[in-house]
Amino acid sequence: MKSFRMLARSTFAFWATLCCIGAFAQSSTSDGAGNFPSRPPRLVVPFPAGASSDVVGRLIAHKLGAFLGQQVVVENRPGAGGNLGIGMVAKSPPDGYTMVIATASIAVSVSLYANPGYDAVKDLAPVARLASIPNVLLVHPSVPAKTLKQFVALARAHPGKLNFGSGGTGTTNHLANELLKHLEKIDIVHVPYKGVTQAMIAMSSGEVDEVVMPVTTATPQIKAGKVRALAVLTEERVPTLPDVPTAIEAGVKDFVMPLWYGMFVPAATPHAIVERLSKALIRTLQAPDVTQQLTALGVTPWPGTSQQLAELLKRDIQRYGMIVKSAGLPKQ
Repeated sequence: MKSFRMLARSTFAFWATLCCIGAFAQSSTSDGAGNFPSRPPRLVVPFPAGASSDVVGRLIAHKLGAFLGQQVVVENRPGAGGNLGIGMVAKSPPDGYTMVIATASIAVSVSLYANPGYDAVKDLAPVARLASIPNVLLVHPSVPAKTLKQFVALARAHPGKLNFGSGGTGTTNHLANELLKHLEKIDIVHVPYKGVTQAMIAMSSGEVDEVVMPVTTATPQIKAGKVRALAVLTEERVPTLPDVPTAIEAGVKDFVMPLWYGMFVPAATPHAIVERLSKALIRTLQAPDVTQQLTALGVTPWPGTSQQLAELLKRDIQRYGMIVKSAGLPKQ
């Protein structure tokens, strides 16, 4: 009898242990992500160190690592307007361990490049919308226009006489002006530079009449009186430039062109891993210290789900495609 009771206890303990193991295995893999991440993930920044996407990416990566329980390693892979680094990630193993922070230029590449090295929709999976930087339209003080509508009227009265600088063909500051030309049916001449900083220098010296650029870079020049801000290209006014109206307020409907950031991984990455990364990124962007640091840089936190980023990408591919077609830009 005693042996039977001992056998019964042993059998019960054995099955109880199996049940516990099964329950643990189920709980750790029920979302399909298992113990991800079990090693440090890599965040690819497809632009040089010091670029706005690099600064934003590193700030987010530090906090994201705390939420994931693994350090996120940042790696710069610049080249071909961001296409080099994005293309590399698109071809990486779809396991969630390689991410890329992309700007709105990813939506432009579809229309502007014959072979960017990846398909933004088919080769990448959106993870989370991250943040945005507002753009502002500036003119040289010698331009006799105090408002955006006056600038448009001036351009319409003198077709081909006014010009604008940009950071290069296909950049958002270039396409912003192409959108303005399309909306208002005006003719202003594009003068591309190697970067938006060079375009700003050119305008400050009177070499070009107008430039669209990020508020973060433009604010010191505006406050110094070296340039005149006519409108911010956002749906709402920018806190750091409260007296500058939006383009919509200034009378140009649909003239909105922010620079946004989003996180992507290779397309075949398991949905559960994408969701785990997405939730961690949203928590990261909602953290008070991250919000404070981004805002201090002039960056607006704009956390959004993978679906919201997918919708933004789809909308902007269509929008930028229309602008590129309207401008008659050849594929590079």
